[in-house]
Amino acid sequence: MKQDEEHLKLLSIFHYVVGGLAGFFAMFPIFHLIMGLVFIFASRGGEGKGEPPPAFIGWFFVIFAGMIIAAGWSLAVCVIAAGRFLTRRKRYLFCLVMAGIECIFMPFGTVLGVFTIIVLMRESTKELFLANK
Repeated sequence: MKQDEEHLKLLSIFHYVVGGLAGFFAMFPIFHLIMGLVFIFASRGGEGKGEPPPAFIGWFFVIFAGMIIAAGWSLAVCVIAAGRFLTRRKRYLFCLVMAGIECIFMPFGTVLGVFTIIVLMRESTKELFLANK
């Protein structure tokens, strides 16, 4: 029982770290967002030497980058929430589903997801969650 509590505490800490990394890496498309905004404003009549790109290309960059950033931040928030729920030993199914989703994101998410699934599948860990309902 004590070992399960220690494992859940460590998993919770690692969820915070991986959630922070996911939020950081979700910001990488900011370059595309800025480039899209430049395309949009350049197509409005900026004076340059060549023909400016069409505005729809800029909107494509802005929408695509915005969706990736929003999805990455959503994932980061869910991973951090799973870490918080592991600490409180609540919402067992949410933690288990998030562990499965984390397995998609290599390499850190895969390792964290697999270890989380292994710990959560133990009967003694399930009892800890049931005791806090």
